[in-house]
Amino acid sequence: MPPQKNDILRGTLAMLILRTLAVEGRMHGYAITSHIQRVSRDLLRVEEGSLYPALHRMEQEGWIAAEWGVTEKNRQARFYSLTPAGERQLAQEQESWARLTEGVGRVLGYA
Repeated sequence: MPPQKNDILRGTLAMLILRTLAVEGRMHGYAITSHIQRVSRDLLRVEEGSLYPALHRMEQEGWIAAEWGVTEKNRQARFYSLTPAGERQLAQEQESWARLTEGVGRVLGYA
């Protein structure tokens, strides 16, 4: 059996990051990826090559704010937090996701 891929559907990464920040508050990049992996019980993994470009785009969109800080291991890192625009975007993303999963479920359940 070939190894399973755990690629995150294009477009869902932003929603996962926004949701993580909404629930957990201010976090650095590694903490965000660790949270997603832990909460998904290792079903989802976010690679650095996907995470940091997504964070940069989201910051440009105004959905998140970034500032330098010190991690629990005393290292400099950028910490990200949700903005009011990010809260609105998260609500839109969740609504869109609910519609998508409902539609996919209907197709899969069609007999």
